[in-house]
Amino acid sequence: MVVCGDDGLAHRLAAELRGVYREQVTLVVPPAGRRVRQPVVGRARAASAALLDRVVTAVNRGNGGPEGASAAGERVVEAAEPTEAVLAAVGVERAAALALVYDDDETNIRAALTARRLNPRLRLVLRLYNRRLGQHIEELLDQAAELAGGGTVRGGPGADIATTVLSDADTTAPALVATALVGTSKVVDAEGLLLRAVERRPPRPGEVADPGLCTLALLSATSNDPAGAEGSEDSGDQGPQLLPDAAAVAAATGRGTVVLEQVSYSGPSLPGRRGGVPPFASLFSRRLRWSLAGLVAAVLALAVALTLVTRDHPLHATYVTLLDLFAINEPAHNETAGRQVLQLLSGLVGLLLLPVLLAAVLEALGTFRTASSLRKPPRGLSGHVVLLGLGKIGTRVLTRLRELHIPVVCVEADPEARGMATARRLRVPVVLGDVTQEGVLEAAKIHRADALLALTSADTTNLEAVLYARSVRPDLRAVLRLYDDDFAKAVYRTLRTAHPGALTRSRSVSHLAAPAFAGAMMGRQILGAIPVERRVLLFAAVSVGGLAQLEGRTVGEAFRAGAWRVLALDTAGRADTAGRADTAGRADTGAEDAPGAGLVWDLPDTYVLRGEDRVVLAATRRGLAELLGRRRGAGASR
Repeated sequence: MVVCGDDGLAHRLAAELRGVYREQVTLVVPPAGRRVRQPVVGRARAASAALLDRVVTAVNRGNGGPEGASAAGERVVEAAEPTEAVLAAVGVERAAALALVYDDDETNIRAALTARRLNPRLRLVLRLYNRRLGQHIEELLDQAAELAGGGTVRGGPGADIATTVLSDADTTAPALVATALVGTSKVVDAEGLLLRAVERRPPRPGEVADPGLCTLALLSATSNDPAGAEGSEDSGDQGPQLLPDAAAVAAATGRGTVVLEQVSYSGPSLPGRRGGVPPFASLFSRRLRWSLAGLVAAVLALAVALTLVTRDHPLHATYVTLLDLFAINEPAHNETAGRQVLQLLSGLVGLLLLPVLLAAVLEALGTFRTASSLRKPPRGLSGHVVLLGLGKIGTRVLTRLRELHIPVVCVEADPEARGMATARRLRVPVVLGDVTQEGVLEAAKIHRADALLALTSADTTNLEAVLYARSVRPDLRAVLRLYDDDFAKAVYRTLRTAHPGALTRSRSVSHLAAPAFAGAMMGRQILGAIPVERRVLLFAAVSVGGLAQLEGRTVGEAFRAGAWRVLALDTAGRADTAGRADTAGRADTGAEDAPGAGLVWDLPDTYVLRGEDRVVLAATRRGLAELLGRRRGAGASR
């Protein structure tokens, strides 16, 4: 495996491949002056105490795995850019997979095109922020692989050479949103497939919790905080349990659960509202609208009075009143006294109308002029989410929050940040300023907010902002984006101890995104990942053929508690399999195909998986590694 990158995700991904999948990894990083501190994963932590600052080749980390096998080696190569010479030097022609996770989309695309030419059968995983461009690049590289290899890429014998385009921002945004809001679902949306996992509180005595389609995880055994101890793999029996069996679910009294609640297919997104054309109600202020309403009422009153005085038709009386209002009627010299008084009153109302019309024109012009500018937080705003940082991650989180119709106030120090255009388009209030300066969080109405999402790229800034917000609101829900997962755990522990009545989360973006990238490098289609406290659950689509743990077994026999679980059967393109699965599912469970797709959900435990079947399953990282044949032994399914 070859991993090329220039930030923490590259190191986390390499550590994931070594510590979980036991792969031999070549890591290409920038020169020493530009390198970042390397994270570690699982049991490889003890072996990485001494970090390497220069080029290292074929370093074997001698710590034994759970089965006593030696860990895979790592080769670290320093290079400013992944040029053709660099890719050839690290052995891309002989590699099984290449991950390009540079922060710059153009660098990843250029290197991917070069790597596909050097090795047409290379499995490619790209990190791209631009989703639309990523779809086109994925199709282009797959087409090049088919033409060079003479076979199909997706769904055929050459499926392992497919290109996968992922975004760390899209992978982590749902997790960050879910941790900040009570009752928010964790959504996996990939190629139209929509899976929604819901975190549920422990049921009260006498209540029976709805299991949904299936129980994906048991949360930590604690009553005051769903995150429990550390919520990681090292938490022991008190920590979260992924993919529990029926006996474990029945015995887990007083523990929250994560259940798969809904499976559907998402259609094309609706076109967004134009940011340059505000709604009509926002053109005029409330005071001006009341002034206009008062003038209209005055005109109607004058018209009614004129009708009563002159015995004229109401429509003609209204017309005459408007003529008097605009001072274009003949003076009522020879009319009755009542008519003359009404004409004078109409002229006075006309004088009042001129400044109101002028104010309306100025307000409308000012609204259109400032439609593309930043809005300020309204005075009475409360119950909102304060979002710090509008970079890649912050922009995606902002979009998710607005899709859920949750009020947001953003804080950003850079007026040219990536997410500023998105904030203007969504008409989200933004406070420009350094969050560490006094008065910035107050301007964002932090004292009336429900949650704080600190997602800037600086760990100390996020920590300082949360600590200050805690001093203002001790019960504020807070989520920190921290680079190092060990540091995130330490911060989480301390904040939870200091503020036991508040809900605190600390998240590492690379820690949340790395499992999906690593799974894609293993040659299977990773649909997405959801966080369960500090652990990660993967959703993947795999072919049953060649997998001894699945082929020839029933769905019940194939289920491995804590490792993997078959969720659905993909029947697209195979009529015999579709009919067999549909008959079994409907006879035993009443399951029906998802609308518009060849997927059968809620399979009976007696359904036998055949080699030509393709299934959607949920798996832990180590469970997926064992299922793919990269690990041995029963202890690897943790």
